[in-house]
Amino acid sequence: MRATAKIFWILAVFFLIVSIAYAFVTGRYEPMGIETVGFPAMLGLTGLSVMIAMAASLTAKKNYLGGSDELDGEVSDDAGVQGSFAPYSWAPLWASLGAALCFLGVAAGWWIFAFGVMFAIYGILNWVLEFSVGQHAH
Repeated sequence: MRATAKIFWILAVFFLIVSIAYAFVTGRYEPMGIETVGFPAMLGLTGLSVMIAMAASLTAKKNYLGGSDELDGEVSDDAGVQGSFAPYSWAPLWASLGAALCFLGVAAGWWIFAFGVMFAIYGILNWVLEFSVGQHAH
């Protein structure tokens, strides 16, 4: 996690430098001044990199995250159960179909967007609650 934090701090600094350079170049050479879409998007990218870097840094300080943070760590130090995954789950299909319909709806028609929202909500709820079936299931 420490390596991830360092990577995102470096990316945040890089994106900030690129954003400032982009604002300077477009402000100087464009007839209407600083470009109103690219510059805020790059600042948003910088902000997202800072948020991910901060989250990774705070997580690395509070928790022991395995052998990947140690200089002499081995791959076998992180062996064991990594999570619980549902085999043959249809929920990702419904969620991705909903997302695709939402994107299509923005371009083609808002009525398609409504169907996409319904599919996406069904897929996400199914994905989150697929192990919670029956009374008091865990």
